[in-house]
Amino acid sequence: MPYYVFAVRPFAQLERLAEFDAFKAASAHAKALRAAQPAGDSARIKVMFAESALAAEDLLAQVREAAPTGDE
Repeated sequence: MPYYVFAVRPFAQLERLAEFDAFKAASAHAKALRAAQPAGDSARIKVMFAESALAAEDLLAQVREAAPTGDE
C-alpha cells in the first residue's frame, strides 16, 4: 500500500500532494513541505497510509475523539 501526502486545510479541504511507496520518502517530503510553508498558511501537511487515495481521503476526513486527559 502506498503513502500519500496531503495538505489538510480548514473545513476538511484536502489536496493530494504526492504518493510514495516507502514511509521514509513520504515523511521526508512532508517535512520539506512543512519547512517551506509560508508563515500564514494554515494547511497541515499529513502522511497517510492507505489502499488508495480515496481511502486516504476518507481516513483524513473522519472526526477523531479527543485523547483522554487522565481527569476522567
